Amino acid sequence: MTRLAATGGLLLAAAVALGGQAPRTPTAHLVPASRIALPDDVDSSNPFLWDFVDGVPRLFVVTSWGGVPIQSSGSSLDHLQRGEPVTFTNYPGNGVWMESIVTDDVGTWYGYYHHERPADDCGRHDRYLLRIGAARSRDQGRTWDDLGIVLDAPTDSARCQSTNRFVLGGVGDVSAMLDADGENLYLFFSQYFGGTESQGVAVARMPWADRDEPTGKAAIFNDGAWLPISPVLSDEDGAVVGYSYPAGSPLQRATKPFHDGVATADVFWGAAVHWNTYLERYVMLLNRAKDENFGTEGIYISYAPTLADPGAWSAPARLLSGGEWYPQVVGLEPGSGTDKQAGQRARFFLTGKSDRMIEFQR
Repeated sequence: MTRLAATGGLLLAAAVALGGQAPRTPTAHLVPASRIALPDDVDSSNPFLWDFVDGVPRLFVVTSWGGVPIQSSGSSLDHLQRGEPVTFTNYPGNGVWMESIVTDDVGTWYGYYHHERPADDCGRHDRYLLRIGAARSRDQGRTWDDLGIVLDAPTDSARCQSTNRFVLGGVGDVSAMLDADGENLYLFFSQYFGGTESQGVAVARMPWADRDEPTGKAAIFNDGAWLPISPVLSDEDGAVVGYSYPAGSPLQRATKPFHDGVATADVFWGAAVHWNTYLERYVMLLNRAKDENFGTEGIYISYAPTLADPGAWSAPARLLSGGEWYPQVVGLEPGSGTDKQAGQRARFFLTGKSDRMIEFQR
């Protein structure tokens, strides 16, 4: 990523102030291609990253199915070989879907996972409440130390009578991006609680310096302000016993929410964000649900010059009618192309399979 990514919003404002025209919104289209399928079943977004093995660059991917992440690798995107399920030194319990990984300067991997726990508080063990956690690996994703929960829904926000097939509330389906200066980690996540005022993709940020102790360190963007997560103290000795999480403002609000007892829905969810070196813009892919069962109305795309301003994202434009879940762009450049960085032409994945290329125009 270039420093331009962090300053793009300032440059845009300066151009407009001087009477210039705002930059044209980029476009993208899909082109048929031979199939590439990831080497295991997929039920989430899949983080890719390059790392060295015996001095040779190797492409890694973590896929998740049934709450079990699997680390695979290969010499390139079309030569990935299935690996083994990862292990946790302190397993967080229930299902874990590893959806985004960011590395530091010394090769430590920081993973951000979607966590599902049964909705026992609602007496509905076949439905789930979601939250987002963090983990750390020092052996290229084979073993993970759980670092705790970083994002959750506001207290008492579950919709216990919901007719949704999967979830009764919570937050999940996360995409993490480190800013160009390496100062803040931005988390794009789906809010599944509440109604039209809260459902959709929201944004949190956390100082990258807090990555090893992330619990309670993020702030959530709401109505122009970054709201902190508040500690909940015990009555006896003032110890922190939990945290209170504010709701975020969705980048695109739902018009027909989940949980209202109506079969139809209109909710954006499942963001996948990458930095595009050709566009010099951040790119976000989104699912748009049309019903309570997460049926897909279409796959949408949005662009932003900076992560720092959630209001800078362009209105989502439809890229594909219908489609499966978990759209992702994966770059083709050896040693750098991943789900977080791509160029003018890249692979377009849905649920771990790619039958198309995506081509960008600025």
